Amino acid sequence: MATQFLDETFTKITAQTTPLVKGEYEKCVFNQCDLSEENLSEFVFADCSFLQCNLSMALLSKTAFRDCIFKNCKLLGLRFDTCNPFGLSFSFEGCLLNNASFYKTKIRMTTFTQCRLHEVDFTYCDLTGANFDRCDLTHAIFEESVLEKTNFVTAYHYSINPEVNRIRKARFSTQGIAGLLEKYDIIIENE
Repeated sequence: MATQFLDETFTKITAQTTPLVKGEYEKCVFNQCDLSEENLSEFVFADCSFLQCNLSMALLSKTAFRDCIFKNCKLLGLRFDTCNPFGLSFSFEGCLLNNASFYKTKIRMTTFTQCRLHEVDFTYCDLTGANFDRCDLTHAIFEESVLEKTNFVTAYHYSINPEVNRIRKARFSTQGIAGLLEKYDIIIENE
């Protein structure tokens, strides 16, 4: 039986000094923890909050994230596509997610607020109803993605090809229209 942790707070732990015990973490708070390059494979995190943590390059094979919150975290190069897909749900606020992968994940209604998502792979991702609020999507990859009802109104630096993505009822600002027309190599000028 897996070790279970309920309503516990973990502050400033590091993988080198106090490695996390493999198990199920429910309603736990991780505050200023450095779990970079940690093997978190097959861990279960339910209703957990990660605050100012570094999980960059952590291994997430079959890791379960259910209703988790990431605030002001460094999450570089994470492979969310290897996570346990059952109940996969989270939100991100003020996070660095550069080079992360959400390839083929189903993360409907996910909220990204003021995040940097450079070169993030959203190929074949179902982002129905997601919200990219004030997010930098420089070189993010959207190929065969489901972006229906997704909100890009305040997002910027994205390039989305409407011909290879499902964008019905997605929301964009007039300033962001250029990101939908980039593939045509046309020049858009303000009057």
